[in-house]
Amino acid sequence: MYQEEYKRWLAADLEDADLNPELSRIEGNDDEIKERFAVALKFGTAGLRGVLGAGTNRMNIYVVRQATQGLANWVKTQGGTQTVAISYDSRLKSDVFAKTAASVLAANGIKVRIYDALMPVPALSFATRYYNCNAGIMVTASHNPAKYNGYKAYGPDGCQMTDDAAAIVYNEIQKTDVLTGAKYMSFAAGVEEGLIRFVGDDCKRALYDAIESRQVRPGLCKTAGLKLVYSPLNGSGLVPVTQVLKDIGITDITIVPEQEYPNGYFTTCSYPNPEIFAALELGLNLAKESGADLMLATDPDADRVGIAMKCPDGSYELVSGNEVGVLLLDYICAGRIEKDTMPQNPVAVKSIVSTPLADAVAKHYGVELRSVLTGFKWIGDQIAQLEAAGEVDRFIFGFEESYGYLAGPYVRDKDAVITSMLICEMAAYYRSTGSSLKARLEEIYKEYGRYLNKVDSFEFPGLSGMDTMAGIMEGLRKNPLTEIAGNKVASVTDYEKPEETGLPAANVLIYKLENNETVIVRPSGTEPKIKIYYTTLGKDLAEAEAEKEKLAEALKPIMA
Repeated sequence: MYQEEYKRWLAADLEDADLNPELSRIEGNDDEIKERFAVALKFGTAGLRGVLGAGTNRMNIYVVRQATQGLANWVKTQGGTQTVAISYDSRLKSDVFAKTAASVLAANGIKVRIYDALMPVPALSFATRYYNCNAGIMVTASHNPAKYNGYKAYGPDGCQMTDDAAAIVYNEIQKTDVLTGAKYMSFAAGVEEGLIRFVGDDCKRALYDAIESRQVRPGLCKTAGLKLVYSPLNGSGLVPVTQVLKDIGITDITIVPEQEYPNGYFTTCSYPNPEIFAALELGLNLAKESGADLMLATDPDADRVGIAMKCPDGSYELVSGNEVGVLLLDYICAGRIEKDTMPQNPVAVKSIVSTPLADAVAKHYGVELRSVLTGFKWIGDQIAQLEAAGEVDRFIFGFEESYGYLAGPYVRDKDAVITSMLICEMAAYYRSTGSSLKARLEEIYKEYGRYLNKVDSFEFPGLSGMDTMAGIMEGLRKNPLTEIAGNKVASVTDYEKPEETGLPAANVLIYKLENNETVIVRPSGTEPKIKIYYTTLGKDLAEAEAEKEKLAEALKPIMA
């Protein structure tokens, strides 16, 4: 079958000139043809994500047309405004895929609101809500390497699409021939007919106003003198992040020159992920040269942010996603109590794999902390529940350990723009009191205990990778671990059993050990990886790290 599909593509008059040379190059190479044509990219709740190139198992204009036709078929059953919002980041072909999607929707009689230049995930979520759209599309592969691109679908609430809606879209996609099945009109024709319109300045300004209204201590940054180094990692964060920071009074911003402007090749870091040192290295060097208080980086679609903080001895330290989450939760709670802006019965939300230190901090401030499945849509779902009850203002903060945060209900996905603003405000505040982010973090550890949170990833590439991962998870369920590195397992929570967890089913196992440490095993939803999350405790960092190493060593053979 895959050979026939390959020959069909080879014979077709393809509009994307990049695809033909690739198809010619792999002629006669069964492995390469199989890899591109034996399967199709699966459309799930995270949409599509894959390597750019020719074939059904690649990201290209035909796969985007097919996916969008599936989405259009679903939108047509939904009533409402019959409108879809579209945004895109700096990745290779992101603008092409965004316009391709707009063209398919317009050909189906569906109205489109598309940004006139690259804008991040939160801007897409905001526009979807602002224009009362039926759906939203974000063209991005988040922080994957340059050879990837993707397509994230959003529901009318600005949250990533629900499982039920994604299943319907997937069924419609399967009925649509990848090369010939999608309706299509040119982008120019869509604009001419009034079906495709650009997102207005009113919507962009409303997003910035919504973000800036969430300052904890308004006006503080105008006089605090914070010195910042910022990298948008060649992505979509540059315009919105610098606009908001300047609006609130942070003007001493040095942008990493090599990473300032959009560049889908990400030539300065092969993996544009603010979780890793290599992505922040150029910014760190600049921070050291300039003596900046803070170095901050956002990923290409500007929904995640990573930081390095200046320590009292002048060195710089990378701060983990869990630590930033705890620092922000602590700052927002303390600041809103001080300013008398804390709502009645405040709610914060975190993912089940994020640090239990957040639970201790929330309890201290009298905040209800809810734990949800991994994936920011579950945090969005909690906001939606509060909104349905007329209590949306109770939501003050949500975060995931994977560097995603949100403070406020104006969007329903993680937002590196508001997070950049709040991190800078927080750093400026501690600077103004003679303290620092580092000093406050140490105070938190002193107060609640030295928690250490680490993640190990195990990759399972190739077509058999998913089967290997499934086998490992099945083995852990059939032969439950009773101890890890000599520590007895006190309880195992299997999130595939919703009757026990009260949450939707998920492929996650949580081991609580008798010494209060935690091990979580979870296959990634978007990549061929199993992640193991460790929470260890110690009287100091060295002891907590030694504990983590013992647990990791004991689990390595299972992942072999």
